[in-house]
Amino acid sequence: MISYETIKGNICFSNEYLAKLIGNAVGNCYGVVGMVPNIKQKLSMLLTKSNVIDKGIQVRGNIDTVTVDLHIAVIYGININTIANSITEAVKYTVKKATGISVSKVTVKVDEIVTE
Repeated sequence: MISYETIKGNICFSNEYLAKLIGNAVGNCYGVVGMVPNIKQKLSMLLTKSNVIDKGIQVRGNIDTVTVDLHIAVIYGININTIANSITEAVKYTVKKATGISVSKVTVKVDEIVTE
């Protein structure tokens, strides 16, 4: 959880909120099929039947800056470097606009390539 104090009170951003915000931004990028959850998240999804939009995303940091790790699935034939650059810019813009927090690093890991 990232929190800070203002004159009007405390502001807190949960990791789940940031993950869903980032998941929506990544999901709108061309060529991205979806997020790839890790084994622990897969087990949790089976038990709770939760949404997959915030899976495969790890957010770390503080109020000054955060780092984001993403695990994604992409469409076969798409330039992965272009997708990664698009995702990085989308994540940085979305997080900065919604929270005011800068994203220092986005690591995009392609775990699956899907043929249609």
